Amino acid sequence: MAKGQFIIVGENIHCTRIRLTSGKFVVTLPDGRSALAFKHQGTPCTLPIPEAVVAGEEWRNGKVRHMAVAIWQGLYGKEAEQAAGVAYLEAMAREQEATGAHFLDLNVDEFSMDQAEKLRAIVWTAKILQQASTLPLSIDSSNPEILKAGIDACDRSRGKPMINSVSLERAASIPVAAAAGAKIIAGATGVTGMPETVEARLANIAELMACLERHGFKRADIYLDPLVFPVSVDGANGLAVLDAIGAMREAYGPAIHFAPGLSNVSFGLPKRLLINQVFTRLCRDRGCDGGIVDPLQINDGILDGLDPASEPFRLVTDLLLGRDEFGMNYIAASREGTI
Repeated sequence: MAKGQFIIVGENIHCTRIRLTSGKFVVTLPDGRSALAFKHQGTPCTLPIPEAVVAGEEWRNGKVRHMAVAIWQGLYGKEAEQAAGVAYLEAMAREQEATGAHFLDLNVDEFSMDQAEKLRAIVWTAKILQQASTLPLSIDSSNPEILKAGIDACDRSRGKPMINSVSLERAASIPVAAAAGAKIIAGATGVTGMPETVEARLANIAELMACLERHGFKRADIYLDPLVFPVSVDGANGLAVLDAIGAMREAYGPAIHFAPGLSNVSFGLPKRLLINQVFTRLCRDRGCDGGIVDPLQINDGILDGLDPASEPFRLVTDLLLGRDEFGMNYIAASREGTI
């Protein structure tokens, strides 16, 4: 990848991802079934949603886990539904690659309660994605067995795959990643809990880095995650991440990379997209060279196009830096249409 390019771990192929049942992506077929609308190689297509999903609680609450639907139909659907599930996954992979992703993050932890079914799902989905895209995969799971199955299914000819993620809490996944020769997202979670301060983040990462280096990881293969928490919960959360990024960049030099889940910062707030974009720009300015993001919404072109002198940018910056108590100015501007 080009020097200075923001490294995107595309976050969209994840079984917790939802579409709103009232939105434009959910349609009714002539036979009365509900379906997901998408485009495959420019052609409008539909993916029927299984009756069990429509009868479920999430559907009653206006949501559908669209990636889980695609994988389920691809694995278990009848011939036409199976083909539509495969096409849906292919379309998602190609769309992310076309909009600037460098890795495709794949997570099936919420696909099923059954371990064997999850293992089958991650291997099958990895195969489909790699048939559609030239990008390496990022295997995302809290379970070392699923991580190993996913990483073993990766085609190494497209570059080193990635494991998302390890931490002091998930130390059991470090040998899996080391044996696979994978790139790795290294999170600042402690052995017993989440860090609340910059100092705690730095201490956890320092301990984790020592462990990773003992296992033979080079800094160029390590992507740090200082852990992003919502500013709606605590107005200091945004600045804590920015300060942690700056300190980690200084401590570990230019070879180290970053891949935090940047969209976490905006949970619970209106106009989340703008918050995510401004936050990513601020993180990039502090030395963060990558993140787990949606490449359709965050990429170098979008970040470069933001205007720091604009009123929306200023309002979001005040929110993220803790200068707008309880986000009152930002929320008011959102309601009034200023943003």
